[in-house]
Amino acid sequence: MIKSNTLKYILTLLVITLTISCNEKFDITQFDTNEPGNIGGDTIYVKLNPDWNGFNHPEDISVGKEPLIYVADTDNDRIVMLNLNGDILGVRSIKHPVAIAQDYRLNLVVCGEFDTLGQTFSAVYKIDLVSSNHQIETAPMVRLLPRPDDLNTPLRKYTGVCTFYDNSFYVSRTGPNNTSIYDPDNSILIFNPKNNSSGDTLIGRVPNISPTSAGLVSAYQISSLASFNKRNIDIVVTLTGANSFKTQWWNYIITPIDEKYQSAFSPRDGVAFAQPNIFIRPEGCTVDVSGNIYVADAGNETDSSGYIYKFNSLGDKLIEFGGSSVFCWPYSVAHFNKILYVADRGNNRILRFQLSTDTQ
Repeated sequence: MIKSNTLKYILTLLVITLTISCNEKFDITQFDTNEPGNIGGDTIYVKLNPDWNGFNHPEDISVGKEPLIYVADTDNDRIVMLNLNGDILGVRSIKHPVAIAQDYRLNLVVCGEFDTLGQTFSAVYKIDLVSSNHQIETAPMVRLLPRPDDLNTPLRKYTGVCTFYDNSFYVSRTGPNNTSIYDPDNSILIFNPKNNSSGDTLIGRVPNISPTSAGLVSAYQISSLASFNKRNIDIVVTLTGANSFKTQWWNYIITPIDEKYQSAFSPRDGVAFAQPNIFIRPEGCTVDVSGNIYVADAGNETDSSGYIYKFNSLGDKLIEFGGSSVFCWPYSVAHFNKILYVADRGNNRILRFQLSTDTQ
C-alpha cells in the first residue's frame, strides 16, 4: 500500500509538471522600473507585471510543493489554485479562508469558517488533491476543527498553519479566554498524520508557551506560522497582540529534563530581528530555501500602507520596502525561485517582486 501511494504521488507530480511546462513560459524580463521599491545599497525589489487581480481581500498566499500557487481569496469565500504564470487552474469554495499550507503528500490545510446551529465558527479543513488528480473542485475535503466540544467556544479563531517534513502540522488559535492553564484560547495545536493516510490526530497543544506574554515565546494573538522546510520543527510566528516582539523565530530544543521552544535570538544579541517594537501589525511570514525570513507588516488599520521586510538567517535586516504607493495592508508573503509573492489585501490583488540583481 505504501509503495502504491508513493507511486501515485510521483505520477501526480509528473502530470502537473508536464501540464505546467505546456503553458507559455513566464517572461521574467517583464518588469516596470518606474514602480517604487526599496533602495538598499545597489539592490532594489522591482515589481513584475502584470498584477494578478480579481481577488477580494486575499489574506494568504502559499507556494505548493508541485509547485503551484494557492491563494486564500478571503472575501470571495474560495481557495484559488494558479500556475506560476498566474493562470487560474481551479477554485474550491470555503467560507472566509484566512490561512493555507501544503504538506509533502500534497494535501492542503486551510483555516476558514463554517456555519452550524445558526452560528459561524472558525474551522480547519484538509483537502486531498492527490485523490482527485489535482482537481481542486472535486478533491475530498474533511473538516478537522472544530470538534463537537469546541462549539461551546465560538470566539476561538484558527489563524495560521504550517507543515513539517513528516507531514505533521501546527494550527495557531486565538481567543479571549486565556485563564486556563490546560487549554487557553491562545495556543498552537499539534496534528500528527495517521499511518494509513486516512486522517490526522490532534495530539494536543505545544507546551511551555505563554498565551498572553508581551515577551518572547508567546502565543498572544498569533497571526501566522511558517516552517523551515528542513528536518526540524523550528518555526517563525507573527503576532498582533500587545507584544513587543511581534515576529519571533523559535528553535525547538531537547534537554535531559525538558523539550520546548526557545527564541533563536535575544534583544541582547543586538540583531535587528529581535529588537522590540519594529513591527506594527505583521500578518504573514515565510522562509526561503536559503533561510531568509520575510515578514508582511500590514501596518495600522487606519493607514492604507504596509511594508515587506527581509532578514537573513543571522537576524540581520537586509531589505525593507513598501509604503502607501506600493501596498494597502500586505497580509501574506511567499517566495519561490527568486520571485516574492505578496497578498496585497487592501488592493485586492497579488503582487510579484524580484531583486534587481536577479533580473540581469
